[in-house]
Amino acid sequence: MNNSSLENSASLKVILKQRKKKRLLIILLCCLVMAIAASLVVYAMRHAVSFFRMPSEITREDILTGRPLRLGGFVEKGTVRYVGESGVIFFVTDNKKHEKVVFNGALPDLFREGQGVIVEGHFDKQGFFIGTRILAKHDATYMPKETVDRLKKHYSVEK
Repeated sequence: MNNSSLENSASLKVILKQRKKKRLLIILLCCLVMAIAASLVVYAMRHAVSFFRMPSEITREDILTGRPLRLGGFVEKGTVRYVGESGVIFFVTDNKKHEKVVFNGALPDLFREGQGVIVEGHFDKQGFFIGTRILAKHDATYMPKETVDRLKKHYSVEK
């Protein structure tokens, strides 16, 4: 082999190495862009996704921050107290812990003691859950099966 063919072979290897580096760099940049995009989507959706928390899952941070959340469980028997024309105070329980709920507004027709509810609202400075909307369970198809099973695990349901 002569010197020029060795140089051509060496320069070809260098060119191929540079192409591999470029390809790897492009792949890494694409992965980085996709990771950033996924992070932005998750960040933007954090308030849109609305799961409920059982009373035993409520943290001190939930109470102190006062941010909106959903409280789910059963209306504890013997705790419903009507206040004024449209106010009601009751406890939501998961049979481990209960939270006091203060609600002012129209109650769903199917709201009653022992029934499953999800209350949207926030905690005030005194630690009471101030409800802004109540969703009452009306039949077995109202809540997803996983939710019903989760509630039944914590609270014995009477039919």
